[in-house]
Amino acid sequence: MFADRTDAGDRLAAELERRGIDADIVLGIPRGALPVARPVADALEADLDVVVARKLGAPNNPELAVGAVASEGSVWLNDPLVERLGVSDSYLESIRSEEATNAREKADRYRETPGLPDLEGKHVVVVDDGVATGATAIACLRQVREADAARVTLAVPVGPPDSLANLEDEADEVVALKTPADFRAVGQYYRTFGQVTDEEAIEYLNRG
Repeated sequence: MFADRTDAGDRLAAELERRGIDADIVLGIPRGALPVARPVADALEADLDVVVARKLGAPNNPELAVGAVASEGSVWLNDPLVERLGVSDSYLESIRSEEATNAREKADRYRETPGLPDLEGKHVVVVDDGVATGATAIACLRQVREADAARVTLAVPVGPPDSLANLEDEADEVVALKTPADFRAVGQYYRTFGQVTDEEAIEYLNRG
């Protein structure tokens, strides 16, 4: 159990240091990852920025991710789930367009210049406060890969084993402190897990 996101970040930073993982830049997934990512960036003496994606919710069940779209428009779809639910192409295109706009607007709120920072040839650590399906993390990792990062590590406090196994195909290394088989939701592993506002998240970015 983590006390809060900052506690999770401190413990995640210690594990990354123990493994000898370095970083040129740490990218948090807004908004909840920023309190986790700040201690990681400080410990690794790396810059902190953001990578943004939005999940694509299933019809009539927006909390169930059938995929995700990154802020620059690239899409990842959970094809078996899309097929099983019978999600139409027209629905996917409609929600992709809407959520791509939302992701781009969110990214613009967090940084002064559009697009990701220069990642070519860099060691990048992508941080989230936890993963459930992993859809958003996949979209973010692919965005970082396409920016020609030399090495990409995903670091999270908690996630289910099956989702983390899928994410190992997307990153050079996946670091997770807790991998419970009975995982239900990220928040159950935090004593305090309130919403992080845009203003609070931006404050973590500006602390460096």
